[in-house]
Amino acid sequence: MSQRFSFSTIMIFLLAGLAGLYFAFAAVQGPSGLMRRAQLVAETGELMAERDALAAEVARMRNLTHRLSDDYLDLDLLDERAREVLGLVRADEAIIR
Repeated sequence: MSQRFSFSTIMIFLLAGLAGLYFAFAAVQGPSGLMRRAQLVAETGELMAERDALAAEVARMRNLTHRLSDDYLDLDLLDERAREVLGLVRADEAIIR
């Protein structure tokens, strides 16, 4: 018993198969697909690391600002900054180049 499929049955199966392939491709490669999700996870990790580095830099600068404020003056830091920024030296120091 050999059963022959009609042309319309073959076309329905072919279109269903093509639609399945399209949706499978879109699920992997589409704008909301698995590959884009992996890219977003990696990018999120990089941005979080950058955020943490910037937060550490802000904390360091906040500490330096506090140490040079009117409420709390760190004379060693003030001396260091004056030497670096203004090029100041004390009279009893010798400069070697």
